[in-house]
Amino acid sequence: MKRTLALILGGGQGKRLFPLTMYRSKPAVPIGGKYRLIDIPISNCLHSGLKDIYVLTQFNSESLNNHINNTYRFDYFSRAFVRILAAEQTLDNTNWFQGTADAVRKNMIHLDLKGDEEILILSGDHLYNMDYREMVSFHRRHEADFTVSVIPIKVQEAAEFGVLRINESSRITGFKEKPATPSELKGFTISVDDLGVGRHLGKNCCLASMGVYLFNVKVLMKALEVTGDADFGKEVIPHSIKKFKGLGFLYHGYWRDVGTIRSYYDVSMDIAKHKPYLSFFHEGSVFTRPRFLPSPRIAKCRIEDSIIAEGSVIEDAYIKESIIGLRSIIGRRCTITRSVIMGADYYEDLVALKEDMRVGIGDDTIIERAIIDKNARIGRNVVIKNLKRLKNFDGTNYYIRDGIVIIPKNAGIKSGTRI
Repeated sequence: MKRTLALILGGGQGKRLFPLTMYRSKPAVPIGGKYRLIDIPISNCLHSGLKDIYVLTQFNSESLNNHINNTYRFDYFSRAFVRILAAEQTLDNTNWFQGTADAVRKNMIHLDLKGDEEILILSGDHLYNMDYREMVSFHRRHEADFTVSVIPIKVQEAAEFGVLRINESSRITGFKEKPATPSELKGFTISVDDLGVGRHLGKNCCLASMGVYLFNVKVLMKALEVTGDADFGKEVIPHSIKKFKGLGFLYHGYWRDVGTIRSYYDVSMDIAKHKPYLSFFHEGSVFTRPRFLPSPRIAKCRIEDSIIAEGSVIEDAYIKESIIGLRSIIGRRCTITRSVIMGADYYEDLVALKEDMRVGIGDDTIIERAIIDKNARIGRNVVIKNLKRLKNFDGTNYYIRDGIVIIPKNAGIKSGTRI
């Protein structure tokens, strides 16, 4: 893996994840109580023996930059690094990144390439556990110019992904970006029996791109010569399958694109399960920033199928199928079900504050199907459970997306409020 470099795309503006991306980029969004989304691809790289890792950033990047700088530090005698490449204006180009391919194109000059490397291009907002060495071995064994990792999906989900067609030699023969009609899917469906996957996908399925691309560096440079091609999925991959030998590498594990509020919520509920599809609890499976916080203090509580992160203080509460993040302060007689409480970045001097102004959850509060972002101040006797059953709504200090209530970072909800 010495001649394989990883480029992790820091994501665009993240509009579909708003308001979680109000103050941070998508890869910096907290997940699983104590991690960030960016920790997933970086951890996969490190477990796969990849030591040259670049993270390309642009929008709301301060939180992401701070997390990477405080987390991924290697000793002076190791050649491993995680380096941030921020969007920049130059004398030759004053534009910011116009898409995923444009971001890679503008940063190739910073990679100090010799010409025989392989470039692994990854997304910073996907959740999965993958050993990239298997993909690299497949790529080399079949002497591919580029390889796209693909995963079987239901036919009904095809409109959300880039869909590929491959032949018996695994060569990509067709590509459709987010096909919206059945006619566009003609020739792209495949029998689950032929593929050897589970019946949970139905009788037929499609092969979707995971947003994991492996290019020989010379091929990548040729593919990026068309400066009008700004995005890999929409332009570079469809054009490259006509010019180069592109293969599809079939992945059978758990994979989720965490690009919307609904997908983020569903993934979080998966993680909170007693036996989640992707577990963070295997030793060293996901790396993150080390913190010197006390163990959670829990008194007189009933907790079912939930995750409680360190530094939390919970008393006389009922918590079910939820994730309670770092430094969460939850008052007495609270009920929290199927929710994500991200916690806080700091502890407060509680003596100097009125109870209604404290960071955390006040006494006798009920929270159901909600996401409470960091440093939120929730008063006493608050009800957050989308009482009006709204699908999408923008309120005062709260938002509703796909029926899920989101309290943004640093927001305050007064005592007695009912949402």
